[in-house]
Amino acid sequence: MSRRAKKSTDLALDMSAPAVRADRWLWAARFYKSRSLAAEACEGGKVEVNGHTAKAHKLVRVDDTLEFTHPHGLKKLKVLTVSDKRGPATEARLLYEDHSPQDEDFDFFAQSSFRSRGGGRPTKRERRETEWLRRR
Repeated sequence: MSRRAKKSTDLALDMSAPAVRADRWLWAARFYKSRSLAAEACEGGKVEVNGHTAKAHKLVRVDDTLEFTHPHGLKKLKVLTVSDKRGPATEARLLYEDHSPQDEDFDFFAQSSFRSRGGGRPTKRERRETEWLRRR
């Protein structure tokens, strides 16, 4: 019986910390334009909270780490504050600390030469490179 009481008090301590649903927090932090897109990312298994795959209803608390794939690449974040209201971008930046890896292909974009307009039909290789860039 004492074992059961201990678990319930541990659970009560966890529940006292402010928490927000993962999809709502991602939307409030302005990583997705709509909450339904954030929920789709969670349901698709693209979001991890503290190393575990998270569904949309997973609660996010302060000091949690979120890792998710975003159209702009892999994002690793540490939650500094929780909010379920979407505000301006300046306030959204205060919700998290970004630990994302730097994009190694960034120099590729600066160095790649694009076809001049009217330069003829692209080769198969150039077409594949263009498609690769668009998929990122």
